Amino acid sequence: MNAVLMTPAAQALRLLAKAANIDQLALQLSHQPALVCQAGQALVQVCAAAINPSDVKASLGLMPQAVWPRTPGRDFAGIVVDGPNAWLGREVYGSGGDIGITRDGSHARYLLLPEAALRERPLNISMDEAGAVGVPFVTAYEGLRRCGRVQAGQTVLVLGANGKVGQAAVQLAAQGGARVIAVQRFAGPFGGYACAPVDCIDSSREDLAARVRELTGGRGADIVFNTVGSAYFEAANLSMAKGATQVFIATHERAVPFDIFSFYRGMHSYVGIDSLALDCVAASTLLDAMRVGFEQGRLKPFPVARTFSLDQAASAYRAVLGGSPDRMVLNP
Repeated sequence: MNAVLMTPAAQALRLLAKAANIDQLALQLSHQPALVCQAGQALVQVCAAAINPSDVKASLGLMPQAVWPRTPGRDFAGIVVDGPNAWLGREVYGSGGDIGITRDGSHARYLLLPEAALRERPLNISMDEAGAVGVPFVTAYEGLRRCGRVQAGQTVLVLGANGKVGQAAVQLAAQGGARVIAVQRFAGPFGGYACAPVDCIDSSREDLAARVRELTGGRGADIVFNTVGSAYFEAANLSMAKGATQVFIATHERAVPFDIFSFYRGMHSYVGIDSLALDCVAASTLLDAMRVGFEQGRLKPFPVARTFSLDQAASAYRAVLGGSPDRMVLNP
């Protein structure tokens, strides 16, 4: 294992300091310096790397864990070019709450990783798709895992099901044999993929809790995966069955009214998920648990709507921060 000398084409995005807003984001494109692959490490040539909302928010200083300067980017897919002989030339993919946050990330030509974080790309998904699986599926899987995993016959209610974590949660719940109810702010069928039928609620027009009770014969949902937070907090609580669990991954307002009486009488549980706490090794372990689902078609990666070169990254970052529903990927 040696220092890999970068060619002039080996570039990386660099953030020197946080920006006050997206217009002041100083996203520099620079030549990537030589990287030294030590024992227990591997060097990946990045072929595809998604742009997640958290990548952009961390660039704006909204993630207190983020260090400066650094290269952003949490998700990746690529080819191992240095490291353990058993991995050389193999196509890998992954993610991590440390990558691009507390260590240089995947929005670069090369990415240095612990060997323990390497996982082979699932056979039937493309490199671009593999580079966009990470954060949403890892977050959704961890939330459902913390609930004790989905059981056949349960009802799982997903709030904000049109978002990427919401879509991943719907897929995982359906794969687990649960009845899935997807809450969206528009009429029509579920906008993502699922391997089983999905009931939909248009929260812009329907009483969410009343509709959930109607669909479940008055019982409520066993798991409520709340990807939005405060906006759905009250309705989500009213939608929970006896002994149900609610998962939180984000929120707009930090403080919400909390009815302690209803909480303990309902025997409810709350689970908080911070995907930044899952480093690249932990995230790879969760991706491993989903591999069979992807390879057998019960789970599907997100369609990649647009790809960008590194010198087009600034416009892609703006689109992601602006709420674009498309999955966007950099091809370093």
